[in-house]
Amino acid sequence: MRPLLTPILLLVSLLLAACGRTPLQEQQAYVFGTRVEVIVVSDQPETGRQAIAAVLREFDRLHRTYHAWQPSELTAINNALAEGRPQRLTPEMAHFIQEAKNLAAQGDNLFDPGIGRLIALWGFHADEFTAHLPDPTAIAAWRKDAPSIADIVIEQDVISSRKHQVALDFGGYLKGVALDRAAAILREQGIHNALINIGGNVMALGSKEGRKWRIGIQHPRQPGPMATISLNDGEAIGTSGDYQRYFEVDGKRYAHLIDPRTGYPVQHTEAVTVIIPPGPRAGTLSDASSKPIFIAGPDNWREMARKMQIALVLRVDREQHIFVTEALKKRLEFVAQPPALTVLP
Repeated sequence: MRPLLTPILLLVSLLLAACGRTPLQEQQAYVFGTRVEVIVVSDQPETGRQAIAAVLREFDRLHRTYHAWQPSELTAINNALAEGRPQRLTPEMAHFIQEAKNLAAQGDNLFDPGIGRLIALWGFHADEFTAHLPDPTAIAAWRKDAPSIADIVIEQDVISSRKHQVALDFGGYLKGVALDRAAAILREQGIHNALINIGGNVMALGSKEGRKWRIGIQHPRQPGPMATISLNDGEAIGTSGDYQRYFEVDGKRYAHLIDPRTGYPVQHTEAVTVIIPPGPRAGTLSDASSKPIFIAGPDNWREMARKMQIALVLRVDREQHIFVTEALKKRLEFVAQPPALTVLP
């Protein structure tokens, strides 16, 4: 098993943080199964520290509420769905499930938070997992039932499902939701210049002393960034890759990004990075939109990006060919000799 802390995105701008004139307040934590960082630029250090503490408290609350396999509000819902019992939801939970259902539909349910049982079959539901392939008959049985978040019905804050096999797992959305929550908390507390990094999903607020926050995009098979990009105020960047949560059997890599159409981890893609313009859901979209583009495959990823209205996309396939949309290519700064790129409109 590979360690879970390998960063997808490198925070290049932080290398010069100590040289800045305005004090930086920075704190790291481990939540959502990954490392998180919150960096605030403020000439009032105590205000910055208090704002960061509020953000980390919210991260901890989200982690405990939406944990998919440790006792939580979400596991209680999954138990009710498995038993065919309607379950009343809190307003926040009802909103979040409905939003995730809508986002999944926009991506043709290629990334589906209702496939928790399939994730468990592969062992990716745990913080620690082993190199073990699931029973093919179990995968076939799951595919025959094909449970999906689309089977969920919410009426007057009561959830039910047409299929008892549905199990919710929001591991592919929660980091993005947390980015949006963090940005809102910081702004409410008067912080307008900050960088929030949740395991490689990053949101930039304002700037660092008038300079844009500059982020490095990690190559999925090589150390260090292959390129950097400067983020505008409120932009969010997210990467889905096969190099964080995976195991190998007989020299073949099996990553946590599973195609619900086949029941097996994706093999054709190594990484997808998306940039989302400023907006109240920029963080959520940075996390939710990279997955269906990753899963869609070599012939369909570009069309999927268009369908989801994602203009800034970079994809690395299993042969490490790099494809990038023209809009993103204009903003990339390569740290060495530019690699061969296929630029698409």
